[in-house]
Amino acid sequence: MVSGKLIKLLVFELLEFVAFCVPTLVIMEQFAAAFQNTRQTPERTHYWLIVSCSIAYVALVTLLIWIPVKVLLFKKRHLYHKIKGWRPVMMMCVVLTTLPSFSFSIAVTEVQKNSNGSAMLPDMLPDLPVSLVLTSLIIVDIIEKLRIYPLRGRQRSNEDRHIQTTTLQQVKTVTDQVRQNEENQIPPQPAKRTKLSRPPGGVTQSPAPELEGPQEPTFEWGVLSTVSRRDVRAEIFLWSFLLWADTIEMVRVAGHPNVYKSGWVYPVYLFSFLSLLRIVLTPQNPLHGSLGILLQDLPFIFIRLSLIIVLGTITPILGLCKNVLVTVSYVYFNYLTRFRIFSGLETSF
Repeated sequence: MVSGKLIKLLVFELLEFVAFCVPTLVIMEQFAAAFQNTRQTPERTHYWLIVSCSIAYVALVTLLIWIPVKVLLFKKRHLYHKIKGWRPVMMMCVVLTTLPSFSFSIAVTEVQKNSNGSAMLPDMLPDLPVSLVLTSLIIVDIIEKLRIYPLRGRQRSNEDRHIQTTTLQQVKTVTDQVRQNEENQIPPQPAKRTKLSRPPGGVTQSPAPELEGPQEPTFEWGVLSTVSRRDVRAEIFLWSFLLWADTIEMVRVAGHPNVYKSGWVYPVYLFSFLSLLRIVLTPQNPLHGSLGILLQDLPFIFIRLSLIIVLGTITPILGLCKNVLVTVSYVYFNYLTRFRIFSGLETSF
């Protein structure tokens, strides 16, 4: 009987392979159709030539790169554990699928523009190719994150954490009681004077106050306990799509006629692709924050601001506000607060 682990492996590999191949084939087919329409001939020689080239490209990269890397990662587990900070599968998808797909998406509009002029272009570019590319990339990202979790049964991490916390609280309570009894038996002694360390400037610094906030509720039974359940496997799907919402919105702007009929389509696709390079990193990589600013928020500020100034509010102002606030807050809290003028002690209420 086939084990569930083998079925999970086969399903994941099949889904990843489909997500790796389908976007390139779909967008290349659209490019072939657009190129064939420029010829205005009943023969479809050019169409089938481009389609066959796309199939040959997918087959070539699959046989020479995709399958050898997959087999190597599966057979040589010690090599897989030596890879730190980045994911080879995501690198292959970004370089071999996303980059050609974005390039031929621009080529489709350029072919139509050179043949019929900007006036003959459609009012809006079809959303299917771009959505297919990004959805496929996100699906591969989700699969790579789900590999370490079982797909059946309940998540045991939250339950174990709750049991561990309860046990630690009980041990702490017993320890406090024993310590209190010992203190009652020992006669009081004069308190020793403690010295506060003075910094070089001569100013005594008091210990930093503990951060306090509203108490978080906990529900252990009833309907609220059922509603408040959280599983990291379900949250992977949520955060994987939310993480790329800004890039998805920026690529959607490229379908606006004022963008793809002009030269603005090039920087929009270029910086959208650069923002996707972060997906190559592992989920807990410490470089995620800085690369998110350098590859997404900071370039998107200039792109969105320029589009709003030149073409109007074709991109949401909310997106521009998000990019500005995220960039400013990252620079302030990570770097400016280290200077003396921003490092004063602040008390909360």
